Amino acid sequence: MEQSIKPQRINVVDSLRGFAVVGIIIIHFLEHLNFYAFPELTAFDIGLWDTVFYIGACKMYAIFALLFGLSCYIQHHNAEKRGEDFRLRFAWRMLLLFGWGMLDLVFFNGDILCTYAVLGLLLIPLVKASDKVLIAVAAILFLQPIEVYYIVKGLLVPNAMPMELGYGHLWDVCYKACANGSFLDVAKAGLTTGLPINFGWAIEHGRLTQTLMLFVVGMLLGRKRLFINESDNLVFWKKAMAVALLLFAVTQVLLLTVPIDQLPVCVGRSLDIQLNAWRNFAMMTFYVGGIILLYYTTRMRNAISHLECIGKMSLTDYLMQSIVGGFLFYNWGLGLYKVSGHSVSFVLGIVFCICLYHFCRFWTSRFRRGPLEEIWARATHIKLG
Repeated sequence: MEQSIKPQRINVVDSLRGFAVVGIIIIHFLEHLNFYAFPELTAFDIGLWDTVFYIGACKMYAIFALLFGLSCYIQHHNAEKRGEDFRLRFAWRMLLLFGWGMLDLVFFNGDILCTYAVLGLLLIPLVKASDKVLIAVAAILFLQPIEVYYIVKGLLVPNAMPMELGYGHLWDVCYKACANGSFLDVAKAGLTTGLPINFGWAIEHGRLTQTLMLFVVGMLLGRKRLFINESDNLVFWKKAMAVALLLFAVTQVLLLTVPIDQLPVCVGRSLDIQLNAWRNFAMMTFYVGGIILLYYTTRMRNAISHLECIGKMSLTDYLMQSIVGGFLFYNWGLGLYKVSGHSVSFVLGIVFCICLYHFCRFWTSRFRRGPLEEIWARATHIKLG
């Protein structure tokens, strides 16, 4: 008989989500919340930027996406144990998430919640699919089919151009609002341009297919109970880390040695996206496996557990960083983009995360969910008809 995940929270998952949230916030603060305007930068600034982005960019969102897929599985599975079909309610939940994303666009034009909401709907037909079907879907998405198409196209037609969806001019709208506009200007720019910018960028850079792949992988990991310390699960993560190291080594060597700039532009761009996606996946897998092993087998569990409170309030955290970050860096607030280089922005991100930790610790010691999580949960379970 298939074992089922108990309704109780899996604490290491909250810690992993908290780790991802902290990483996302620090990266967003370095970027001035998708507003790439900086004062004169020092060599240290540039080195810090390169280091943080190499270690964390894309990998933190990858962890977030993986755990989103896991949560999708748990919600459907727990409903199934109660004799309910959660698919319609999950669709409603994604509609609500899209609403949260639109609210986020008022403050931050780089919102990811709307993208997750749309991709989340694509999981509904897969909820009851077999493991083989999920593995096949994940494998196809892992290959980055859009990039494969453009690589083949570029090889057959050397002067073919990469995908260009034509949203580039919308960046200027957001930039001008952040640099010179009021809060209402920023909100208008985010609401009118945020969706095409974010979806267009994700499609052009392979993030849409990779995110959906990670959703599916998260569902598979949930089915196999691999985030729980039982059976040979820790052996699985050790093997996964070993494979991840090998994949990282191969992709890193290829990125350093393949003369991408000398290839037909369509081939070079798509190959670069593909190799970076695979390297990011390898690094993400290594991070996840490493944290799980440290959590379950070492004394570092207590330290890692401090991230649980942040992970339990990820929606609240995400909206808070958009509001606070926008106030700090955009013209409508303190306008620190004029004086805050990467080093200062990094410190501001750390300080914000420390404050966020204390707020989350206070809140979760008194309430089961974060404030926005509670609203989302209550709205999810309202009577639909």
